[in-house]
Amino acid sequence: MRHDKAVMVIDLARRMAASAEGLTLDEMARDMSVGRRTAERMRDAVLMLFPQVEEVSDPPSKRWRIRGGLSAFEQAPTATEMLELTKSASARRAAGEPARAAALEGLERKLKAAMRSTTLNRMAPDLEALVRAETIAVQAGPRPHADESMLTAIRGAVLAQQPLGFTYSRPGAEPRRRSVAPCGVMFGRANYLVAADRETGRIQTFRLDRMSSVAPQEGVAMPPADFDLGVFASQSFGIYQDEIEDVAIRVAPEGADEARGWRWHPTQTLEEQADGAVIVRFRASGMRELAWHLFTWGQQAVILSPDRLKAVMAEELAAAGRALQQA
Repeated sequence: MRHDKAVMVIDLARRMAASAEGLTLDEMARDMSVGRRTAERMRDAVLMLFPQVEEVSDPPSKRWRIRGGLSAFEQAPTATEMLELTKSASARRAAGEPARAAALEGLERKLKAAMRSTTLNRMAPDLEALVRAETIAVQAGPRPHADESMLTAIRGAVLAQQPLGFTYSRPGAEPRRRSVAPCGVMFGRANYLVAADRETGRIQTFRLDRMSSVAPQEGVAMPPADFDLGVFASQSFGIYQDEIEDVAIRVAPEGADEARGWRWHPTQTLEEQADGAVIVRFRASGMRELAWHLFTWGQQAVILSPDRLKAVMAEELAAAGRALQQA
């Protein structure tokens, strides 16, 4: 128990050193998952161990921060933390994203270079053994595109709040030059630029692998003031955005256990049924991607609502049937 408390105090100190503005007591309690009184005791322990802690007035609250960071000894990563960083880099490279993989590999080298040689030598055998013992299964799907120069241009436009110009090529359509207000990037099975139309403010998504000649433009182009990329991403079952609807899926008893452990959507609720089945409910857009997912459940999943999802599923089944007949 004493050891656990010491770890929590060091963790809090790291969080205080990592925050430019500092942490309030309420933020400490939230981040450490403790009550306010416990947060006060942990703060006092940090004050005793680290005299360089600064108290910052931020009415109506106070904040505490550690300027200048912590020493290499206090910041040494564990073998498990380094393993997860190595695995993340390997996963990005296996998924066809060398630029994002290189960024993680660069971070790994910097962390190792900052570590004491004795610490690194002690960690190396464990890290090597864990890397050999764990791997990431590569799943079938589109290869995401995240060209380093393109990401640099997008991020530059986002930070400078400048318009972003690019040529967009859709299958079966003539390439079209676009100018948008960039909001951010969503990474997934395919990577997408999220941007607002400069005239209407309508939020749109653009696949990065269909974009070319990407560059910031002169002027100012800000996303809508009330736009939140996290909220936008959570509204859809996948990437595609359309009308948000109430979804209800009944999963048969033989698939209920898997459904209970499945993350369908951030808004999901589960309703247990007398026969052992479960009804999954959530609000989302992206009915086509949801229909694609429901294919994997076979007869175990029955669509209760909305009717549009049923229609989309019928269309996809008909298209698959036509493809099978042509084969």
